[in-house]
Amino acid sequence: MSTPIKKIVIVGATSSMAEHCARLWVARGPVALTLVGRDRSRLERVAADLRVRGPQASVTIDTVDFEDARAIAALAARLDTPDLVLVAHGSLPEQSECQRDLAACASALAVNGVSPVLFAEAFAARFAAAGRGTLVLIGSVAGDRGRRSNYVYGAAKGLVTRYAQGLQHRFAGTAVKVVLVKPGPTDTPMTAHLKQGGARMATPEEVARLIVDGAERGTPVVYAPKKWVLIMMVIRHLPSVIFNKMNI
Repeated sequence: MSTPIKKIVIVGATSSMAEHCARLWVARGPVALTLVGRDRSRLERVAADLRVRGPQASVTIDTVDFEDARAIAALAARLDTPDLVLVAHGSLPEQSECQRDLAACASALAVNGVSPVLFAEAFAARFAAAGRGTLVLIGSVAGDRGRRSNYVYGAAKGLVTRYAQGLQHRFAGTAVKVVLVKPGPTDTPMTAHLKQGGARMATPEEVARLIVDGAERGTPVVYAPKKWVLIMMVIRHLPSVIFNKMNI
């Protein structure tokens, strides 16, 4: 008996982490990928690369407005029920710009917090109806505690964290799995300015491997790399009198 082809939807498929996850999936066996993004030409380039890397893979693309709730609902409704959905899009805003410009602040909150939740909720409805599926949400270690250097971004990712926790509670005891991934600083185009400042970062390949393995196991929370479990545990529990003196 042949193995059923796994159907995977990747939202934000042109992001570096998502692209490396897709490469791992096509390398591991027959898979049907649907790449979702905003820029069709970029999606086509990613899809062409994946078809070369995995000739046995089926790769299709779809575009949608990431902040349009009705468009997101329509996308989830028209696709075949997937086995796995990875919600991986986001941007890293400048905290100082968010403080100066409320429009930039609103955009950062929408793209990094509200939009991922809308996609997750749309596909959660499909999984609930099917009684199975795995939903992977990319959060961030920034969502574990608000810090002066990135508290708008951190607030958006804190929203994703609380949402994922609620979704895990909703689907507890069912065959629907919800995986929350919390990457630390990762060497992607989004963090190029941090790398120039000398920050040490994980590679997207390393983080992607942890995402794919966590998705396969249905691990509730995946810190990537794993060292961030301990680092963020310390930061979360620092007394305010100490924490407020730190320039982080």
